[in-house]
Amino acid sequence: MAVHLGQHLMSLTDQLRIEPVTRRIRAAHDGTPVLDTSEAMLVWEPRRVVSMYAVPEADLLVPLTPTATPAPPADLPPMLGPVNFGWHFQDGRAYSLAVAGMELDGVAFQPVDPDLDGRVILDWAPFDWVEEDQQVTGHPHDPFKRIDLLASTRRIQVAYDSVVLADTTDAIALHETHLPVRWYLPRADVRLDLLEPSTQTSTCAYQGHASYLSLAGGPEGTEDVAWTYPDPLPEVAAIRDHVCFYAERTDLVVDGVPVPRPRTPWSSPQEAELF
Repeated sequence: MAVHLGQHLMSLTDQLRIEPVTRRIRAAHDGTPVLDTSEAMLVWEPRRVVSMYAVPEADLLVPLTPTATPAPPADLPPMLGPVNFGWHFQDGRAYSLAVAGMELDGVAFQPVDPDLDGRVILDWAPFDWVEEDQQVTGHPHDPFKRIDLLASTRRIQVAYDSVVLADTTDAIALHETHLPVRWYLPRADVRLDLLEPSTQTSTCAYQGHASYLSLAGGPEGTEDVAWTYPDPLPEVAAIRDHVCFYAERTDLVVDGVPVPRPRTPWSSPQEAELF
């Protein structure tokens, strides 16, 4: 029987997964180097869909101090995105790092696993990360994931509760492994008068820093229904100032054919519980 590779990879999220890294990895905190290694591994901890770096303890440039391992909340969804990397779902021990007279509590974790050979996983947010000499945004890139941007003249319509929010034949289809197609639409073809800026922001390792839009005066559940990248990473520069709507929270029609709402971690809270 053939193996559906995408489904197979996603079926492993309850396990600890590793992949060696062949590039030099460095990290710093407010300009103070804390790590320099050419022996890193990517580690996907249980319930995580994105990876972190696990590095030899000997390649840390600052001392480790044992600290209490925080217990994650009990009401979390089955899978977690690139947030709260201080939560761990496996046996191990947490550590603090002493950097330039400052104690960064609980930012390091050493899993109990022989294949990691005592490596330490560092939290992402407190540090600036570089692969070779290139800055890394958000989290490490996944070697089993890719992004393709494809210009498309298919007619893309987006609506909410029968109100049309966008209608274009000049979209950019962003195909990302394991995720629904994301349609990026020119602002000229979006009813911006029906939307309002949100305070929500996010960071994508492949696209950059996003800002969000909500349905103006809309009911509960219409917050942050769309996003835009004012200054995307160079690899995806074509989506600059385009608007993308959550297919999970709005109604998408492609060439006259309604597309069922996908169920993902970005679905409505009620639907996400079933993911």
